[in-house]
Amino acid sequence: MILVSACLLGHKVKYSGGANPHELLMRYNERGRFIAICPECFAMLPVPRPPMEIQGGNGKKVLQGKAKVQDEEGRETTSYMLTGADKALKIAEAYHAHVAILKEGSPSCGVHRVHDGSFTGKYTKHPGVTAALLMKHGLKVYSEKDMTVGRLEELIAEDIKRDRT
Repeated sequence: MILVSACLLGHKVKYSGGANPHELLMRYNERGRFIAICPECFAMLPVPRPPMEIQGGNGKKVLQGKAKVQDEEGRETTSYMLTGADKALKIAEAYHAHVAILKEGSPSCGVHRVHDGSFTGKYTKHPGVTAALLMKHGLKVYSEKDMTVGRLEELIAEDIKRDRT
């Protein structure tokens, strides 16, 4: 199975209450190989909720206790992010997932970049908390921006092959 950020599959779990539907992923979702995940929802955060950004680092540093996450109103939300990441990892382990396709820019799911903590729309080139935890545990983690028809078909074929062995 392949983990996919729920917002990319059309689920309205985004902090604003919306979704980030990704046409290609939604089209391939019918093949039954995707597991929709939302670390923020796993941590019981409400929808909608204030936007959150990592302060003083990135997802890897949050996992090490060297950075924190807070929402736009100044409330620390680090424990929620860690809880959501841990639950996403448990789902990956339960389903023997080796791949995740996550929403770029999210403080949880960002793969290549996350907001820089200033709440000004600026980014830093680092992963979010869940992406960092999944990578640490050996999953191949991609952003929706990395997806092409060819890459997605390759990932699904590899997943099917793993199921047969």
